[in-house]
Amino acid sequence: MNYIEDILEKLQTKYANEPEFLQAVKEVLASLKDVISKNEELYRKNAILERLVSPDRIISFRVPWYDDCGNLNINMGYRIQWNNAIGPYKGGLRLHPTVNQSILKFLAFEQTFKNSLTGLPIGGGKGGSDFEPKGKSDREIMAFCQSFMLELYKYIGPNVDVPAGDIGVGAREIGYLYGQYKRITNSYEGVLTGKGLTYGGSLIRKEATGYGLLYITDKMLKSNGLSLKDKTICVSGAGNVAIYAIEKAIELGAKVVTCSDSTGWIYDPDGIDLELLKNVKEVKRARLTEYAKIRENSVYHEGKGVWSVKCDIALPCATQNELLLDDAKMLVANGCLAVCEGANMPTSLEATKYLQENNVLFIPGKAANAGGVATSALEMSQNSLRLSWTKEEVDERLKTIMENIFIQIENACQEYNLGKNYVSGANTAAFLKVVDAMISQGV
Repeated sequence: MNYIEDILEKLQTKYANEPEFLQAVKEVLASLKDVISKNEELYRKNAILERLVSPDRIISFRVPWYDDCGNLNINMGYRIQWNNAIGPYKGGLRLHPTVNQSILKFLAFEQTFKNSLTGLPIGGGKGGSDFEPKGKSDREIMAFCQSFMLELYKYIGPNVDVPAGDIGVGAREIGYLYGQYKRITNSYEGVLTGKGLTYGGSLIRKEATGYGLLYITDKMLKSNGLSLKDKTICVSGAGNVAIYAIEKAIELGAKVVTCSDSTGWIYDPDGIDLELLKNVKEVKRARLTEYAKIRENSVYHEGKGVWSVKCDIALPCATQNELLLDDAKMLVANGCLAVCEGANMPTSLEATKYLQENNVLFIPGKAANAGGVATSALEMSQNSLRLSWTKEEVDERLKTIMENIFIQIENACQEYNLGKNYVSGANTAAFLKVVDAMISQGV
């Protein structure tokens, strides 16, 4: 049994009830066979894979809070600090009823590689709670955030662990969390990113993941003799990632014809009306049915179906495992050229393999959606320097980072004869940087 098989067998036995985590580890290790086999003796000696698939620590705690009716509610809070070989732990906080240890472990594991690819000095972490912010009043959300931070603050700091937002954690939640941290510690420091512009936040942060997705997609297409101009794009999701991916795609000359939310999806053959979408989702916080009522030629469909629409490029920007094998088959049958992941692990292993086998260009989320964490790291830099960069400065740095990520992937593909397997290229480039730091620093 080789090193990878040995590790996967042990993980399967130990974490059989953590499917998301196992999926993420299998995807990464399977793509690293050549790199690991060439250095197996060194890696075994330093227990590299054992250390890489184990978090530095998992912190879990009870979060009690009172609702507006005076009832006491209890949620679970988590912070998983995965690996800080190349910098302080960095990764979002997710508030959603589905949050559990398996999902957070997969996200923290992936975050370590994603952060490595940015070229910035940040390690990997993730956290959150099974709290549901939807339907809660501002006071209830503040009560939860203050209780959550009352425990979390013990484990974070600007040079230790710097959380950010994720699903369910936007500007409002970050504000409440930061206010409580400041109140407890009496310190005004860059311990959270995604902050408001009036208290240390960075321009472009909200747009960063969506913009970054299009920057790397554009770079990949150009490297393959293609262009975004006049291409038809299908996007899933209707949050920050999807909205600003649509914005940048339109700016670069493409036409986006779909978007989706948790209840259904929109097909707009004339191209998504960006201002209308922003009004529905960012101002009214309404369902996409409101978009269809106003936009005459658009069609609203209940449930899933975004990937059934004919397109040149597919950008999954919603959540994990939203693009499955049958979806991949529809995309291939409809002539899709490229799939780039705007969300974390939105494509199943079977779907990814099918797309690659059918010569669809594919960039994984750890590379394609790294724009958010990259801009968070730029926010950390601005906080440390007590400076605020202009929108243009931040955007230019983001574009450079995303293009450099693709260059790293392409270089790894060339060095290890991986062809157009950008999944293996991304994992290899990220893995080598983290492992070099781990070996250099000893056990």
